[in-house]
Amino acid sequence: MTEIIRRKKAMSVNPLKASQPVGGSLATLGFDRAMPMLHGSQGCTAFAKVYFVRHFREPIPLQSTAMDQSSSVMGADDNVIEGLKTVAEKSKPDLITVLTTGLSETQGTDVKRCVKQFRLKYPQFEQVAVVAVNTPDFSGCLESGYAATITEIISELVPESKTVGTRKRQVNVLAGSMLTPGDLEHLRDIIEWFGLRAVFVPDVSDSLDGHLTDADFSPVTVGGTALPELRSLGEAAATLMVGASLKKAADILEQRTGVPCYRFDHLYGLHATDALIQALADISATPVPPRLERQRAQLQDAMVDTHFMLGFLRVAIAADPDQLNAFAHLVREMGGETVAAVAAGDGPALASLPVASVKIGDLEDMEQMAREAGAELVIGNSHAVQAAERLGLPILRCGFPLYDVVGGYQKTFIGYAGARQTLFDLSNLSLSHNHHREVPVYRSIYGQKPAGESSTPPLEATAHGAYPTHAHC
Repeated sequence: MTEIIRRKKAMSVNPLKASQPVGGSLATLGFDRAMPMLHGSQGCTAFAKVYFVRHFREPIPLQSTAMDQSSSVMGADDNVIEGLKTVAEKSKPDLITVLTTGLSETQGTDVKRCVKQFRLKYPQFEQVAVVAVNTPDFSGCLESGYAATITEIISELVPESKTVGTRKRQVNVLAGSMLTPGDLEHLRDIIEWFGLRAVFVPDVSDSLDGHLTDADFSPVTVGGTALPELRSLGEAAATLMVGASLKKAADILEQRTGVPCYRFDHLYGLHATDALIQALADISATPVPPRLERQRAQLQDAMVDTHFMLGFLRVAIAADPDQLNAFAHLVREMGGETVAAVAAGDGPALASLPVASVKIGDLEDMEQMAREAGAELVIGNSHAVQAAERLGLPILRCGFPLYDVVGGYQKTFIGYAGARQTLFDLSNLSLSHNHHREVPVYRSIYGQKPAGESSTPPLEATAHGAYPTHAHC
């Protein structure tokens, strides 16, 4: 059983986590013609938008209720109601999510009541779906805010149904926050190779994959899961849940629709991908496609090729719970050891971590733990780069935000192909920084010596093992 060490510091030093409103915004951005609206000050929204733009390098639709000193004290319900009217009138979105921040949560705003008042006051915007979510940024992390938003969207917009299996080739996919647009594209391919059709909830691979559009400007998201698709979730043959953080959302969807749910904590590595492929073979009642058999064989070969570098590798990981759990299992699968595990927040995935203990903390905690445990490689987001540099260790970048590299959001970690490339990346980082792990060159004590030098080694050298007496080959 993994010991979860709660944070005791009164402050964060070199913070690891992204806030819950950022996670809620990310979930919203995976739906077509959507607009996240943060109920808080303008600074809260601007801060989130900067990271989104730097991570995806795309224009990001994001609105704020712009609470000021007066509304913070006297009440900001009107900010929500009039803000919804303005967004619905000018941007004409299909979906608006109202996400609270630390300021509005401290004030005690009831955003769900505000949405009801908006409906009563402006019935002409009935066609616009509005979902209110409590996402205080003084608790949780990106993952929990993302999961809470998906849970509320399913609760509000997915109707109850008794038509399970009507669409025999449709598979719902509850996609966790750790899945990149590249991951989702690869997962869609895998599902389609079985002759199935995937409906992702949400689908950032269609809205945040870096594509160009014909329109010069759009005030809302372009691409992603269309809202009418949510009404079809109850007709699917099965649901795939990827990420333990979405357990509550999966429970609600299964209760509302009766669609059977296959649950995966992650899809990193051989064993996790095998479980996914077996599930898809069962759902589709078809054999595994040859291309997947080929990719599995390629991953197995990569595991053989890289086990010299990754076996016994000591790794420090700092990430949200789902991604931390995924990488820890991948490292263990290769014979490595996670010697420092730091989570940005609490989550159900922490209970199944293959480590003795995990700390909910910041990057200062990760840096101290990695130094004490003799870590040889770091896995984390761009905030962890400076810590890795101080430790003198290589870093595999993952998670959010990735602002010091281009295309990090498109990297693929899942499936046989993603795991194979990840193993190569980890091995190359290890090789470039951990030369001491290489087997030393063997030189025979009986080799030819320069003229005038004795061919017999000193007794002391032989006794202390300076000259090996056995072959390494």
